[in-house]
Amino acid sequence: MSSTQMSNEQATQIPTAATVDLKLEVVVIPVSDVDRAKRFYESLGWRLDADLHGAGNWHAVQFTPPGSPCSIHFGTGITTAAPGSFKNLYLVVSDIESARAELIGRGVQVSEAFHFTGFGGSIVPGPAPDGGSYATFATFSDPDGNSWLLQEIKTRLPGRGLSNLDVPALTELLREAEQRHGTYEPTAPKHHWSDFYAAYIVARENGKAPEDAVKDGVLNVERARR
Repeated sequence: MSSTQMSNEQATQIPTAATVDLKLEVVVIPVSDVDRAKRFYESLGWRLDADLHGAGNWHAVQFTPPGSPCSIHFGTGITTAAPGSFKNLYLVVSDIESARAELIGRGVQVSEAFHFTGFGGSIVPGPAPDGGSYATFATFSDPDGNSWLLQEIKTRLPGRGLSNLDVPALTELLREAEQRHGTYEPTAPKHHWSDFYAAYIVARENGKAPEDAVKDGVLNVERARR
C-alpha cells in the first residue's frame, strides 16, 4: 500500500469540526466562598445539579440557568483563577426588562439597561433606540465580582437558532409550537398539525421570532391544502 493511499484513508477516518458536535456545556467560575456562592446562585432560581465532595478539600457545585444548555461549576480545587476575575459572561434573554425585574425581585442589584454607540463605542444609558436584537444589555455580579451580562435577543441572525437540538431543547420547542398552534387552530382550515409544527420549528431554528415563525407555519398549512 502506497503512502499516498494510507494518507487518504486516514484522512477519511478523522472526524472534522463540521461533523463532530462540540457543545459547550460547562464554564468554571472562580469564587472565594463556595457556600456563599451557592446561596447566591440558588437565590437566582438556577437549578442546582450537583454538590460534590472529593479527596482532601475538593468541592464542586454545578448550577444551570433556566433554559440554558450550559452550566457553571465553582468550588474548591477546580480552578486557579482569581476569585471574581471572570467578567461579562453572557446570559441571553428575549425581554431584558422582564429579566431585570425578576432578578431585582430576587434581591439582585442589576444595572439599568444600556447600549453602545457602536462596535467598540461608548456606553449609552437606555435600550437600543431601534429596539434591535443583540444591542441592549444590563449587568449584575455575584458576591465575588464575577459579572454577568444580560443581552436581549428577540430575533436571531439566520443560522444562529437552536442548532444541534438535544432532547430538552426540542421538548421546549415542541411545547412552544403546540402553544402557538393552539391559538391558530380554532380559526384555521382543516389541516394536520404536523404541517404547522414542521414549518414553525424550522423557522425558529433559522432564527426567526415566534410571531414570524407562526406566519411560516400558517403558510405551510395553506400550501399543504393546495
